[in-house]
Amino acid sequence: MASPSFDLAPRRSPTGGTPLGGSPPGPRPRQWQLRLIELLRRRLERSGADGEDVLIHAGPGAGKTLGALLAFQRLQGEGRLSHLLVFCHRSSIAAQWRAAASQLGLNLGDWPLASADPASGAGLLLSYQGAARQIERLERELSWTASARVLAVADEVHHLGIDPEEPEAAVWGQAFQLLSQGCVLRLGLSGTPFRADNLAFRAARRHSQWERGELVERIAADLTVEPRQLIAAGDVRPLEFRFQDGWVDHGRLGDTERSALSVELRESWRARNLRRAIQPGDASSIALRVLLQAQRRLDRLRATEHPEAGGLVIARDIAHARRITGLLEEEGDRVVLVHSQDPEAATRLQAFRQGEAKWLVSIDMCAEGFDAPRLRVVAYLSTVVTRSRFLQAITRAVRMEAGRCGLEGIPRQASYVFAPADPRLIAFARTWSVAEPYQIRPAAIPTDAVAAGGASGGTSLPLQALAEGVGEVIRLRGPELPRFLSRPA
Repeated sequence: MASPSFDLAPRRSPTGGTPLGGSPPGPRPRQWQLRLIELLRRRLERSGADGEDVLIHAGPGAGKTLGALLAFQRLQGEGRLSHLLVFCHRSSIAAQWRAAASQLGLNLGDWPLASADPASGAGLLLSYQGAARQIERLERELSWTASARVLAVADEVHHLGIDPEEPEAAVWGQAFQLLSQGCVLRLGLSGTPFRADNLAFRAARRHSQWERGELVERIAADLTVEPRQLIAAGDVRPLEFRFQDGWVDHGRLGDTERSALSVELRESWRARNLRRAIQPGDASSIALRVLLQAQRRLDRLRATEHPEAGGLVIARDIAHARRITGLLEEEGDRVVLVHSQDPEAATRLQAFRQGEAKWLVSIDMCAEGFDAPRLRVVAYLSTVVTRSRFLQAITRAVRMEAGRCGLEGIPRQASYVFAPADPRLIAFARTWSVAEPYQIRPAAIPTDAVAAGGASGGTSLPLQALAEGVGEVIRLRGPELPRFLSRPA
C-alpha cells in the first residue's frame, strides 16, 4: 500500500545523507503537490502566453502554501526558476507564508525592504493593497524580474476580480497584472469558489454553458483538489453537521404567525427567520440550543479524545458577538473575541492558536487564511448565507495538527458544525466536500432545490436522521467514503 499523502517525513538515504531520489531535505510532497510540481515544470517548458498562468483550486488543509513553496524549491534546484514573488491578502497570511518558507530553508523578505536586491533571499512578500498603493515605486524596484526567472504567486487569487463586496479588488488585479508581467510563470491559489468578473488572472481560461435556461460562465482551474479526496487520504478531517430546527413566531402578541425554520420556502420569510434564529434572546431559543449543543460537543471532545480542542463561533456583528461571548463566559468558559476593528486582533488570534482560550468568537477575522488546527467545533450564527462564506467558516475545523496524525486512524476523527436549520445552509452542507468551479454569472438556486435541502450539480449526501416534528436536530454526515475507510458512528 502506498504511503499516505499526509506523511511529510523526508526519505533519507541508507547512509543518512541526501534523501533518496536526489530531492532536497525537508517535507515530502503530497500526491497532489507532486502533480503541481510536474504541471509547473511543463508550463515552463511551453512557449507562448498560454503557458504563463496556472490556477489551483484546493480547500483549507490541502497544503497550498507548502505546495507552492515546495514547487518553487524543486524548480529552483533544477535551474528553472530563480526567485519568488508572493502576493497576499492579509498580513497574517503573509506571516504564515514566511513561517512555512523558513521550514524549507527559504528566506522571504517583506516589502518594503531597505534594499529590494533579489540576491538578499529567495524572494519577496507583498500585500495586494500595498502593491496597489505603491505601484510606481514597485515598478522601479522590481525591474529586475524582467531579466530573472521569477515565479509570481497570487494567494487567494479570487480577490483579483471585480466583486460588489470588495470594489478595491479591481485595482488590486491591475497592480498584480502590471507587477507580474515580467515573471516567467504566475501561480494562482484559491480554496473559495468566487463570483467575480474580470478576473486579473487566467482570463482566457473561461467556458460557458447553459444551465436551466441561463448562460453561465465559469473559470476552469488547471488543478482541482476536492475536500473529499483530502478526507479519504487523511489530510483533513471530515465534518458532521447538526442543524437545530424550530418554530419562529412573527408579529405581535395575539396576532402572530408561525414559520418552520427548515421548510420555509418564501425567501423574505426565510431570511427573517434566520435573523431571529441567531439571536440568543429570541423566544424560539434556537440560538441558545445551538450554542448549548456546540458547548456540550466541545466538552466531550476535550474530555475523551482531544484535550486541546477549541471552538469557533461566527457571529453577525460586534454587538452580537459580545452577547455570545458573555453567555459563554457565564458558563465558565475562557473566550477570545476578535473583530476587524480590534487593534489587538492579531495578538488575540495568536493567543487562541496557542491554546489560551476554549472558544474564539468572531465576525470577519476567521475566514480564509486563518489557521488554527485545534479547532474542532464551529457554531455558525450569522445571517450571511453565501456558499463561499459558509464554507470559509466551517472549514476552519478540518485542519489536522501534526502531532495528532499518528494518534488517529483514517478517516480522521470528525469535527462538528452547529447552526440553525436554514434551508440554504443545509443545502451548502450537503456539498461542502465537492469542489465547485469558479462561477462568474451564476444561475439562481431553484426553490424546489432549496426545499429539498440539496444543491444543483453536487453529490447529495443522505440525511442521517430527520425527525418529522419541527424542533429536532437535523444531522448530516458525509462525504461517503469507500467502505474500507468507513467507521461505525
